[in-house]
Amino acid sequence: MSHVVQDRRPVTTVRVNHLSHARLPRWAQPAIAAGAVAAGIGLGTVAGWQSRTQWGMLAALLFVLASYLITAKVEGKRQARDRVATSIVWVAFVLAVVPLVSLSWVTVSNGLEVLDPYFLSHSMNAVLDAETGGGVYHALLGTIEQVLIATLIAAPVGLLTAVYLVEYGGGRLAKAVTFFVDVMTGIPSIVAGLFVLATWNLILGFGPSGFAGALALAILMMPVVVRSTEEMLKLVPNELREASLALGVPKWRTILKVVIPTAIGGITTGVMLAVARITGETAPVLLLVFGTKLINPNPFEGAQASLPLYVYEQYAVGTDASISRAWAAALVLIAFVMILNLVARGIARWKAPKTGR
Repeated sequence: MSHVVQDRRPVTTVRVNHLSHARLPRWAQPAIAAGAVAAGIGLGTVAGWQSRTQWGMLAALLFVLASYLITAKVEGKRQARDRVATSIVWVAFVLAVVPLVSLSWVTVSNGLEVLDPYFLSHSMNAVLDAETGGGVYHALLGTIEQVLIATLIAAPVGLLTAVYLVEYGGGRLAKAVTFFVDVMTGIPSIVAGLFVLATWNLILGFGPSGFAGALALAILMMPVVVRSTEEMLKLVPNELREASLALGVPKWRTILKVVIPTAIGGITTGVMLAVARITGETAPVLLLVFGTKLINPNPFEGAQASLPLYVYEQYAVGTDASISRAWAAALVLIAFVMILNLVARGIARWKAPKTGR
């Protein structure tokens, strides 16, 4: 009879290796940011700095430095380096947002002092620049007409050009068109205005009008439409094109019924980005439209006003009343661009291809 001897010693000894360090609580980063801002303001005041920009830059530097030191103390240097990268990203985000928020706040706060239904429904006819009163109706009407005409010219031309470059291009002509589109993308607005002034006004003999300004705006708008539409068309899967062509559908009908509807959301967004760019242009309007205090609903004859030119003229006068009108017109211009973007989003969502269940 054999005896079994049981060995009660553990087979292995489990060693617990603490690889994880302690972690900072979630409220640590906001607390560090608040402390950095307070320290930046305090040190800037003691140093005699009057600029809030200097205070902000000092606070950003203190925030990054404090984040690294505190994280290295608690979590280790490896996590500290990662936290520094995150802190720099947040600082860059704040530096980008603060000017935008500040500009919006100043425009809204100053513009609401004058903005009312009377301001939107009356012109500057028989109103002196130094007097209170007057409105922006003539400038708003001119801006709407000029932007609409420019869009009706630039959007179809830009769309067809992009379709050619993506669907048919590939030779020397396509390369030449791409080159000129790239050149036109960076063209200054004053150059477009001078070109239309030399051709439409001086050579052909037409006078100042809203249509002349719209031609210059269309030149500025066209390359943006071409580039954005080209990128959207490239995102359409080739499988959709091949499936349509395999069914015997002609290429032009495939582009019209498959490619463009698939990319219509991005195309609309690109067109509205181009509209937002030209809406605030002043130089072409100053050269070609001239501006007026009267209401001119005919964009093909006579001088017209526009919102950017109205803002420039009123601010240049320098009186309290004119500067208040300039701020109110700037607020109207921002609201106009925002409304256009909201309308574009609605159209893009409405025209987007319906997805299956």
